[in-house]
Amino acid sequence: MKIHYYILFICFMALSSCSKDDNSSELSEGNSMAANLQPTGSSSKDLLSQEIFKSMLIEVVYVEGFEPTQSSIAALVSFLETRTFKPNGISVEMRSIASTGTSPYTIEEIANIEKSNRTRYNTSDQIAVWAFFADGKSSSDTDTSVTLGSAYRNTSIVIFERTIQQLSDGNFEPNRDILETTVMNHEFGHILGLTNLGAPLQSQHEDTAHPKHCNVQSCLMYFAVETGAGIMQMVSGGSVPQLDAQCIADLQANGGR
Repeated sequence: MKIHYYILFICFMALSSCSKDDNSSELSEGNSMAANLQPTGSSSKDLLSQEIFKSMLIEVVYVEGFEPTQSSIAALVSFLETRTFKPNGISVEMRSIASTGTSPYTIEEIANIEKSNRTRYNTSDQIAVWAFFADGKSSSDTDTSVTLGSAYRNTSIVIFERTIQQLSDGNFEPNRDILETTVMNHEFGHILGLTNLGAPLQSQHEDTAHPKHCNVQSCLMYFAVETGAGIMQMVSGGSVPQLDAQCIADLQANGGR
C-alpha cells in the first residue's frame, strides 16, 4: 500500500493506561520486578541521572526476521548518551524470539510477551529497559491510521517493526534507519519523562490540544510526528528530528544532560 494512504501514529500510553496494563500480582511488595512495571514516565529521573543507577541496559528482543538495524540501535544509544548521565555506560543486549502468531497485538498482549521473555530488571546500580520489536501490527490500526510504537510502562516500549518496514525504503518512502530511529527516540523520550510525563515542565510548552507532546513544530516530541504528513515532512531531509531547547531543559532539570 502506498505511503500516502496512511496517517501514522507514534503512540504512547498515558499514566492511567499504563496502570491498567500492569498485573497487580507482579506489583506486590517485595517483588524484584515491580520497579520495572510502573507507569510511563515514573522512572524519568532514574533513567536520566546517575544518582542511583550508574549504567543503563537496553534489552532488545525482536521476533525473528524483524531485527532493528545496527545503525538505528547505535543512533539510539548516541541519543541516550547525549541526554543522560550514565558514567558506567549504556549497553544493549539483543536476541530473537519466535512469533506468538497473535498479531494484531493489543498492549495487554505485548505486556504478556514481555512477562514471558524479559530477563533484565533493575539491579542496585543499573537500570534496565525492555524494547520489543514486533512482527505484526497494533490492534488499534485502522484503514486510515497505524501505530508505530508505544511506551507503555516506565521501562518498556514496543516498536511495531513490521509496520515500519512496510512504510520505509520504497519509492517516495523514508529511509528505514531514519524512520526506525525517529520512532525509537520518540518513545524513549516518553519514558525519559517528555512531555510533562515525569520530567516537570520548566516552561509551558506542552501542547494542550495534544497532551504529553511539545508544541514546537520541529521538535522530536511534536504531535505531528504522529501524522503521516507530519512525520514524512520531518524525516524528508534525511535526518532524525531533534529535541527542542525546552524539552532539553526539562530533562536537564530532572537529572539529565
